[in-house]
Order: sequence, then C-alpha cells, then structure tokens
Amino acid sequence: MEFIKASELPFDPRHQMSEIFAEGFYEDGLKYFSKDKARLAKALAHMFILDKFYVAVEGEDIMAIVGYTHMKPPPIKLDKRVLVKELGFFRGRLAHWGIDRFIVKKPFPFEKSPLAASIEFVATAARHRGKGAAYGLLSYVMDVLPYDEYVLEVVSHNATAIRLYEKLDYSEFMRVPGPKGSSIEYFVYMKRG
Repeated sequence: MEFIKASELPFDPRHQMSEIFAEGFYEDGLKYFSKDKARLAKALAHMFILDKFYVAVEGEDIMAIVGYTHMKPPPIKLDKRVLVKELGFFRGRLAHWGIDRFIVKKPFPFEKSPLAASIEFVATAARHRGKGAAYGLLSYVMDVLPYDEYVLEVVSHNATAIRLYEKLDYSEFMRVPGPKGSSIEYFVYMKRG
C-alpha cells in the first residue's frame, strides 16, 4: 500500500475516487440525488481538486481517499452543467444546490485556528475496509502536512469512523444537531493537536 497526493498519480483517479465517495456518503444524503450509485459516481467525478486529496493505492487500485483544506475553499468544486447532464435537469440542479449548500459552503460552527487544517471526505472502498487503508492514509497525511491542529466532522451514527479518529488521537469537542428530517442525528466535531 502506498500513500500519495492524488495529483501525483500517473493516471486519472477521479472515477475511482468518485465511486468511493458515492459509496461512502450515499446513506448520509447522496441517495437523495440518485438511487444508482454508479450514475451518481459518474456525475460527481469532475468535482475533485486533486491537489487537495491524498489516496491509498495498490498499483492502480485506489483503496481510500482523504481531502483536506486550510481555511476554505473545500477540496471539491461542482459544475452544475455536469450534474444536470448526468442526473437530469431536476435531480442535477437539486444535487448542485444540496451539495453546494450542505457541503461546499457549510461553515464550521466554531472559529477555526489559522494553524488548523480540516480533514474531509475520508472514505474507504468497501472491498478494502478492514485493511488499515484509512488509518495509514490519515497518519501519512497528518505527518506530511504542515499544520499544528486538525479538525473534522463526522456523523454521530458512523461509530466505525469515530473509533478510527479516536485511535488517531482525535477527541470530540462539539455536537450539532443534523438537519430536520434527515437520518443524521448529530454532526460530531473532533480535533487533534
């Protein structure tokens, strides 16, 4: 297993990254935009800013992804035209609005230190779960990035992710209720450093 910045791969990783992203975040809201994960992955493949993502790979098989930002903007950028083309007029526009509002432009509910980075979009391909890909990738990212503190957001029902972050010395410091009518009871904010 190798850890590398996505922009340094000798192949275009967007399709695989998008499949992992769609699978990993499907139940947390992406399912509202398409019931077809493959179609959803195709629609979202354009959005990754590769210089802001690291991946765990074996050969050309991407095992896990991690995005990061220092302050803003986030490590993704949406193109409404692509979403409309791939998901249809209504669902594409809804996906653009929802992802833009609840992910891209969603502010942290706390003041973030200028020395802190946000860890975002941590996901592992289902076929590689339990192999330590996310743990190794996160450890690597925090070793190579020059920040003193790391913050992240995780949904309260994702106990597996919370345990992973706790193993990496993250601790919870805030909970915020999820949107009414969603499956998200709380957003949990965790910090390391």
